Amino acid sequence: MGNPTSGKWRADMRIDIFCEVVDNFGDAGVCWRLARHLANERGCDIRLWIDKPDVLQRICRNLNPDLPVQHVCQVTVCRWPENLESQTIGQIPDVVIEGFGTRLPEAYCEMMTKRAVAPVWVNLEYLSAEPWVEGMHKMPSPHPRLPLTKYFFFPGFTAQTGGLIREDRLIETANAFKEDKAKRNDFLSSLGVDASGFTRIVSLFCYPIAPVETLLKAFSILDIPVLCLVPEGVAVDQVTRFLGAIPVVGKLYRKGNLGLQVIPMMEQAQYDLLLFSCDLNFVRGEDSFVRAQWAGKPFAWQIYPQQEDAHFEKLDAFMHLYAQGLVPEDATTLRTFVDAWNGRKGAKSVSEALLSFMALWQKLAQHSLFWRQKLTQQDDLGTALVRFIESLR
Repeated sequence: MGNPTSGKWRADMRIDIFCEVVDNFGDAGVCWRLARHLANERGCDIRLWIDKPDVLQRICRNLNPDLPVQHVCQVTVCRWPENLESQTIGQIPDVVIEGFGTRLPEAYCEMMTKRAVAPVWVNLEYLSAEPWVEGMHKMPSPHPRLPLTKYFFFPGFTAQTGGLIREDRLIETANAFKEDKAKRNDFLSSLGVDASGFTRIVSLFCYPIAPVETLLKAFSILDIPVLCLVPEGVAVDQVTRFLGAIPVVGKLYRKGNLGLQVIPMMEQAQYDLLLFSCDLNFVRGEDSFVRAQWAGKPFAWQIYPQQEDAHFEKLDAFMHLYAQGLVPEDATTLRTFVDAWNGRKGAKSVSEALLSFMALWQKLAQHSLFWRQKLTQQDDLGTALVRFIESLR
């Protein structure tokens, strides 16, 4: 669907986005990407309030986590809650977005009511493919005490949700990068990676509980040479156990048919290029999960684990949508591997499921493009969010 034009959308819309970091990188990554998208491509004046700017600094090197306020990538980044105390009524913006249920201080809410026109107040929810999300999307929730109404806004995979963050020319960029092998090799070289001699390149970004050691052992005995690239700081203990030594960043290790290399932690734009460069991407949480889908490559998602295995309902809901278009036996193969990777009770081991999964790679590569094209038929999250805000003003 079409993106907004500069003449239609207010370039002076002031928006505060609040992020309380729970999942290192995940929450910060989504809020930072949305903030830059709204500032750079939707012309909004954005302040990102974040309680742990040191986490954000790992994916935005120009950020100084010690500064209370700074301007980076056309976004004003503020540390909170301490810097909220100095806010005046005149600084309260047109729109307030709570990232993932972040709770605003009562003093800030009080100031929201004192504006001539109260801000549009949005709770940006976690991404889910569960059917109930469509019914809750855009639902109002009046404040129990103040004359304010908060609206729930759900990202999602269908036209009845808020869509996914997608920059205006993201797909064209991904396609151009895929077709230009020299550009891909230059990018990998910038990370100290030489992929020559490997049939498949794999990126690995996961939570500590993922069965990484088992996966690496399974890769090492495949009948094709695989290069696995692991960002610094990810699965350190398991990679160390597999190698028998603490890995050195930039050094290529070989075991059987597996090449394993730890690469530096990257900013978001670089990470996107890594996803474009690889044949298979292991991703986690929300931000990398969405970016893997825009890369148009096969991927395996590790969902954020929740108590009492509640996360498997979300995993099943997504896999139900994503597997549409695959023949039943291929869908089963895919789900079997994803269940194994997520440590589902009663699932096969990763080593058992990997061989069938890798044999399906060519079909999954085609399906990834089919799924990506399907997603592009709906508005991106930034467009849908701004349209909704304008409808309330």
